This record gives sequence, C-alpha cells and structure tokens, in this order.
Amino acid sequence: MQGRNVLASIKNEIDKHIGEKVTLKANGGRKKVFIKNGIIEETYPSIFIVRLENDTQRRVSYSYSDVLTKTVQLNFVG
Repeated sequence: MQGRNVLASIKNEIDKHIGEKVTLKANGGRKKVFIKNGIIEETYPSIFIVRLENDTQRRVSYSYSDVLTKTVQLNFVG
C-alpha cells in the first residue's frame, strides 16, 4: 500500500508540470545515459509522455516507477 502512495505522489507532481519544459536524464543500460530536453505532454494512470524538443515527431514514455527507481530523472525548467 505504501508503494501506491509514493507512485501517486510522483504522478501528482508530474501532473502539475504538464506543458512545461523538462530536462530528461534516462539510463539506457550498459553505461549509456541519454540527456534530452522536452515537454511533458500527457499523463496516464501508469505512464507519462514527454515530447522531445528538437524532434516534433519523437515522443517517449516512462512509468512512474522509472522515476522512483531513478532510471529516469526529471529536472523541471522554470
């Protein structure tokens, strides 16, 4: 039950920043780290979607558990 509360609080925090710019740092495995700028586009019950800034067609999705386990780190830009 405690895990659901943590994931719900992460979702609520991301919900507050829909439409805002974010710097996304994602672990790609095998010592690969991707750092991209984008905009939080939508949130769903188990995932959120980020539209990457330099490519209007590219969208990536991550789960809230990725944020919890620090596989994905979000830095909100003012």
